[in-house]
Amino acid sequence: MYGEDFFLHALIYLLAAVISVPIARRIGLGSIAGYLLAGIIIGPFVLGWVGQEREKVMHFAEFGVVIMLFLIGLQMQPSMLWNMRRTIFGMGGSQMVLTSLLLAIASFFAGFNWFQAIAIGLIFSNSSTGTVLQTLDERGLLKNSAGRSALAVTLFQDLTIIPILALLPVLAMLGGGSTLVQDSEISSSAFTSFPAIVQVGLIVSIGAAVIYFGRIFARHIFRYLADTGMREIFTAAALLLVIAAALGTSYAGLSPALGTFVAGVVLADNEYRHELEVTIEPFKGLLLGLFFISVGASINFLLLVSHPFKIFSFVLLLVSIKFMVLWVVAKIFGLKHGREMLFSLALAQASELGFVLVAFSQQLNLFDHFTASMLIIIIILSMAITPFLLLLNEKYIRPWYIRRRNRQVPDEITERNNKIIIAGFGRFGLVVGRLLMANGFKVTILDGNPANVEILRKHGFKLFYGDITRPEMLEAAGVKEAKMLILTMAEYDEALKIAGYLKKHYPNLKIAARARDTIHAFEFYKLGLNMVQRETFNSAVELGSKILSYMGFTRYQAYRAARTFKHHEDDIMYELYQHWLEDENRFIQETRRFSEQLDELLQTEQAFSIHDTDYAWDNPASDDEESGRDH
Repeated sequence: MYGEDFFLHALIYLLAAVISVPIARRIGLGSIAGYLLAGIIIGPFVLGWVGQEREKVMHFAEFGVVIMLFLIGLQMQPSMLWNMRRTIFGMGGSQMVLTSLLLAIASFFAGFNWFQAIAIGLIFSNSSTGTVLQTLDERGLLKNSAGRSALAVTLFQDLTIIPILALLPVLAMLGGGSTLVQDSEISSSAFTSFPAIVQVGLIVSIGAAVIYFGRIFARHIFRYLADTGMREIFTAAALLLVIAAALGTSYAGLSPALGTFVAGVVLADNEYRHELEVTIEPFKGLLLGLFFISVGASINFLLLVSHPFKIFSFVLLLVSIKFMVLWVVAKIFGLKHGREMLFSLALAQASELGFVLVAFSQQLNLFDHFTASMLIIIIILSMAITPFLLLLNEKYIRPWYIRRRNRQVPDEITERNNKIIIAGFGRFGLVVGRLLMANGFKVTILDGNPANVEILRKHGFKLFYGDITRPEMLEAAGVKEAKMLILTMAEYDEALKIAGYLKKHYPNLKIAARARDTIHAFEFYKLGLNMVQRETFNSAVELGSKILSYMGFTRYQAYRAARTFKHHEDDIMYELYQHWLEDENRFIQETRRFSEQLDELLQTEQAFSIHDTDYAWDNPASDDEESGRDH
């Protein structure tokens, strides 16, 4: 029965995902590689648990890519998108033109006629939106310059669907194929009867109208639905919005993913944006997983076994050409410090849109069945190796860039007579340094991050680049004559290493250190340092004080509670350090005892009334203003 088949296939797909993805992530391959592996295992060429229905599942699961673009759009203000216009059209346009040209030339020399070669260049010039963005997102790389550039290029590629679809019938006709296409969903558009320039004008006009009116009405619609208090209706409305945007752009002949991205951008400044993200996120993850499982199950191993050398040669050629073009484009547009490699490797595959374009070309008789099947498996394999390329970048290429950057020639230090040296000038050291300089002290600043040095020099700071862990660097900075050295570097072990060296060779030098946490502070105590500051302690206490005030404490009560907490922590730190040195179990017991002691102390303070003059801390006017802001 149909129902039984549905539940059986759902069980197989979900079981494959649940087993393979955690294993793949545990060994460092990422979720996409796990999904692809799951698809291969349950596919017709291994276990044979899924068959022809995988194509239907793939069409359904492609909706996951659409939802992903909607969620990305929600995180981007229209102004941000406008600021990316140079990247979208500059990087995207140059990549598409150069890639299409080089792939067409390579295809011609591989034995295809010029019309087929141009079609292959156009089809393979696109990159897989789902593979690229999902892989970068799960590695936390989507928001750096390489990730934003990759997003911009995929957006431009989605815009090219109309010209590619318009060119394929022309190429088929010139190449002796047919321009008559039956049942081609992607070739249909509401505007096909109009000239090309009119089509573009209508699409832009409708898009602008949707953006304008969407920003006006969407807020009222979602507010009305939220007032009903029925979460399932809000979920239904969110999915309705995504599906409507996808269908609308498909009807106009554009990529559904592009339409939903624009819909997300429209709602980026909506107060219900976060609720929409939380509501739709689970659908995105599940559907993208199904999509990649279906891709894995679609690999035609019979064709692969029959022509392994030819297929792998074409995959290598495709990835190599795209990588070279992307690397050149990345360099031209200013990506550096290894981000050009990340950008190039992330986009060096073909697109899932290629499945549709190859099928469309086959209907036009531009490709025969064997060629179409060959192109499909090349697309799938190029998508499948992307997670491994990014893993290669993460494990080997990026560390090489970091080591190379750290081997740069250190600056010649011209300031040797300052009494204070700051080692490390990141977010923590910057605050300390600014405070000292604002009070008239001259400091020598050292930092081992060349990018950080370059940026801060533009802001007017005088600092010197070099490897702070090298004794000759410290000596060149004048550590022999210095009165104080401040260790504010973020690297845990390196900071301890420097502190140990300085205590041994410069016992009269006063050292102040930034500790990452309590145990890091204890490690500094062990080396003989006593001016140690945990990096987040004071800011966390300050925030706690503000929260106490908001929750009903007077400002003086909140101040006293925070002060008592800080003094108690300072008083017990050295005693806890002694227990940490001697006995871990005793250390844990004393930690609990001191925590209970602090609770009693603060509750005792709260029990005593405060003097009337202490209310002078509280300004009624500012309270009213703050209350107004909150509401």
